[in-house]
Amino acid sequence: MISDIRTGIGLDVHPFAEGRKLILGGIEIPFERGLEGYSDADAIIHSITDAVLGSLALNDIGTHFPDTDAQYKDAASSIFLKQAKELVLMRGYEINNVDVSVALQRPKLAPYVFDMRQKISDILDLHINRISIKATTTEKLGFVGREEGIAVVSIVTVIKKI
Repeated sequence: MISDIRTGIGLDVHPFAEGRKLILGGIEIPFERGLEGYSDADAIIHSITDAVLGSLALNDIGTHFPDTDAQYKDAASSIFLKQAKELVLMRGYEINNVDVSVALQRPKLAPYVFDMRQKISDILDLHINRISIKATTTEKLGFVGREEGIAVVSIVTVIKKI
């Protein structure tokens, strides 16, 4: 029997901003700047949320959580991911795995990757060994290399529950 397997891809980009905390993967990362955005601007969680929604063609994060809705002002992005997960579950699917690539020059994320994976594991109720987060620089090229912002790409696979 062939399983119904779907894949979604999410991309999120945010500029750095003064006077904000840097929240990535649901945790606070010590850094002199945070990310600009309407919510907490967690680019990792936003990217995963878009990938979850995309896996079942459920539009995008802006459709479900618009920046014109006051309830999302400075909101923790984990609420977006939890609600996206619920939409998947309501359609009879479950999240199978998450793979994330983060492009930023600084700060170095290696010391925080396990904690981010654990936080996402808790949000999705998914074993930590099904969540991968990798970070890379752009060798000082482009807006990421100039330390103006961050870019994140995520791929999520969901499987129909039998």
